[in-house]
Amino acid sequence: MALNPIYSRRRRKDIVIRGLCFAAAAFGVTWLALILITLLFNGLAGLNLELFVADTPPPGSTEGGLRNAIVGSVIMTVIGVGIGAPLGLFAGTYLAEYGRNDKLTSVIRFINDILLSAPSIIIGLFIYGAVVVPMRGFSAIAGSLALAVIVIPVVLRTTEDMLLLVPNPLREAASALGLPRSLVIKRIAYRAARSGLITGVMLATARVAGETAPLLFTALSNQFFSLGLNKTMANLPVTINNFVQSPYAYWKQLAWSGALLITLTVLALNIGARILSAERTAK
Repeated sequence: MALNPIYSRRRRKDIVIRGLCFAAAAFGVTWLALILITLLFNGLAGLNLELFVADTPPPGSTEGGLRNAIVGSVIMTVIGVGIGAPLGLFAGTYLAEYGRNDKLTSVIRFINDILLSAPSIIIGLFIYGAVVVPMRGFSAIAGSLALAVIVIPVVLRTTEDMLLLVPNPLREAASALGLPRSLVIKRIAYRAARSGLITGVMLATARVAGETAPLLFTALSNQFFSLGLNKTMANLPVTINNFVQSPYAYWKQLAWSGALLITLTVLALNIGARILSAERTAK
């Protein structure tokens, strides 16, 4: 039995479009797989206890690790997220709960979109001029502020989107019981959007975990273990950038291992965010 010509033509188009979609997906996944395989192949060899307990070695040495860089990255990331996440949360709450139809909301949203798409090196230069120059020196606090500026728009956008997904009848029911607006937001909106809000913070953390450009202009780096926020502090991204350009084989090995650490951290944060998002969808 002959098929209808129109049906046959549509079926061929469907097959072609499906094939193109599959090819595009395979292309993206292939590059991700190649990156992970390359990092595992080159970085696993240096992934040992010394990497976490020894500081970065001097030139020519074949002993040492990345302890100071790992600790520095954790400190600046925690401070940056600690500053940026609450600001983004409060700003996103204002956009979603108080200023939905306000002209100021449109301005804030427009500026936030610009910050989301702005290259991180521009933010680094801004903090350099606003903080580093007046302080007359690079510092960990300047690096943390640069990361905070990157965190704010990510958390703001996620917070606004998650709160807008909370059904209005929930807010109206709480208001009908006499709860003030602040408690409606805290006990109803935040609880309903909790997993989404946590997801936003995790995604923002993943975003800044491997940022190099802002730290080059703010925190710089050093070869020593330091906890002082008012001076330069070692960090993984800048250390990797310096080591990979060096002529020393051991430094290059440390750079590969550091890159693998950052990649695994970002991957874990993204997987965690996906799991939280899936749980929220299931509920």
